[in-house]
Amino acid sequence: MRREEDPHRINRRIRAKEIRIVGDDVENGIYSTADALEIAQKLGLDLVEIAPNGTPPVCKIIDYSKFKYEQKKKQKELKANAHKVVVKEIRFGPNTNEHDLDFKTKHAQKFLEEGNKVKAYVQFAGRTIVFKDRGREILDRFAESLEEYGKPEGYPKMEGKRMIIMFTPKNVPKPKKKATDSSKSEKPKSSTPSVKSKDTETKDSDNNSSENKDSKKEDKASVKKAPISKKPSTKKDTNEEEE
Repeated sequence: MRREEDPHRINRRIRAKEIRIVGDDVENGIYSTADALEIAQKLGLDLVEIAPNGTPPVCKIIDYSKFKYEQKKKQKELKANAHKVVVKEIRFGPNTNEHDLDFKTKHAQKFLEEGNKVKAYVQFAGRTIVFKDRGREILDRFAESLEEYGKPEGYPKMEGKRMIIMFTPKNVPKPKKKATDSSKSEKPKSSTPSVKSKDTETKDSDNNSSENKDSKKEDKASVKKAPISKKPSTKKDTNEEEE
């Protein structure tokens, strides 16, 4: 694997004998390359050539690894914020009626609001090529209805059997920001009281069951303590009968 070459010359790779130093924490001016290298070594930094075509070349004394990291970070941010342009095509015919024209116009308005380009064309098939005036009239009316949403890049022009016009959006939408982690970690407040209510319900059921157990014990105890009624003796009755 070949290593990517650094876009800047640094330290001993700088070929010029004299350079101009710019930046903070260093006295700006013209130095010999050897003196500038000594200053960079004392500061524990790198001598970086940022404008090689200058007379003399312009250099900075910075931390080169940190400088490269910041450059890559900026490039990633630019790519993330850049809007990808998509070209949407809308086709007409020289005999397109009013209903189809309005229907396709609404689609074009939506495409332009989303930041896309719109390519509208009238397709002439066979002998319909003689109706160029109709095609131009359709595209002119189409362009008038899109004045608030997009700008035409030019006038309608013929390319083969097509009459074409391009539109660019007036307002490019900004990219949506991703939801932060804090919003994800937040839990709905309504879930907590339900848990508490369940706990209270279980406690109440436990208390009720314990009360039922106590009442059963009391009932058993009362049954045990109750006096047992004795049956009357039958001996006295027999003696009376014998007398």
